Amino acid sequence: MAVQINPSILSADFSRLAEEAKAVEGADWLHVDVMDNHFVPNLTLGAPIVESLARATDTPLDCHLMIEEPDRWAPAYVEAGAGSVTFHAEAAAAPVRLAREIRAKGARAAMALKPATPIEPYEDLLPELDMVLIMTVEPGFGGQAFLDIMLPKIRRTRELIAKHGLEMWLQVDGGVSADTIERCADAGADVFVAGSAVYGTDDPAAAVRSLRAQAAETTTTTAAWACNH
Repeated sequence: MAVQINPSILSADFSRLAEEAKAVEGADWLHVDVMDNHFVPNLTLGAPIVESLARATDTPLDCHLMIEEPDRWAPAYVEAGAGSVTFHAEAAAAPVRLAREIRAKGARAAMALKPATPIEPYEDLLPELDMVLIMTVEPGFGGQAFLDIMLPKIRRTRELIAKHGLEMWLQVDGGVSADTIERCADAGADVFVAGSAVYGTDDPAAAVRSLRAQAAETTTTTAAWACNH
């Protein structure tokens, strides 16, 4: 089970986005947080910036839509160049239809859950998805402290993935750092969004490599879910 590190452009210097994207080109994906100041109390960027980023880097874009009406807007992000599009379960009116539309347009479809949203009601939807994102902070702002109380939810999600024999990814986002990534990996995550832990360092590329090594070591040596896979 290969681990993946997705640096969050939210923590980058927005006046130098193309350069900041190139600074982490050894990463697996570039995580792009789209916020509309309605679903979450913050406003970031939209499809035109995603389109520009797609031209500026060879790293595939992982767009996390923290917006209202993702059923209406998500397809535009695939058209803008995103290789993976994540919508929130709390915002989607027809999540299965939306996931199928995202996939039909050629991108990976993912669903995110806020900390208070349980995974169990969405068990039957999992086969329609390529990835589930468990938020380990309240969405809306970078730099928040990791919520340890989300670790059991990560474990339960991994158990449901295994129960259905799915080859899907389990992503975590929020407070992921050298201090927390091993706990996330042990609980079942294999895709890690890291913002300030990457862009807050002098060498973002080295930070990506270090985080990947930490998560990989845990996954291959101590994580029961991976060892039994």
